[in-house]
Amino acid sequence: MSYEVEKSDAEWRAQLSADEYYVLRQAGTEAPGSSPLEHLDDGSYIYQCRACGAELFHSETKFNARCGWPTFYAPLAEDRVEYHEDRSMGQVRTEVRCARCGSHLGHVFRGEGFPTPTDERYCINGVALRRVEP
Repeated sequence: MSYEVEKSDAEWRAQLSADEYYVLRQAGTEAPGSSPLEHLDDGSYIYQCRACGAELFHSETKFNARCGWPTFYAPLAEDRVEYHEDRSMGQVRTEVRCARCGSHLGHVFRGEGFPTPTDERYCINGVALRRVEP
């Protein structure tokens, strides 16, 4: 698949920390509860892809799912992320990737009964995000 931002493996390794590379480029998962971005925001923020800077989520859609990772109920726009079937870990999940560079962000879960407008939980690795003021 072709992306707007494409780099060699060596370029990604040079740009990202070991933890960022593991999550973003190798579809890893950070330890639950390890991200300071998990907690609700006290201001208005945009969450960007740490690999390419694409604007992905807004703090207005962030909620506390108590799952151990930053959680949103919707991306900024559907064209900001892409979805892939993930059959790892003995189950079928929906992987969420950055549509601009293809980096792994986390997973989206549907129908869990959260009181949000979409009933979706975008469970996103904090190490995959950069929080900035709009």
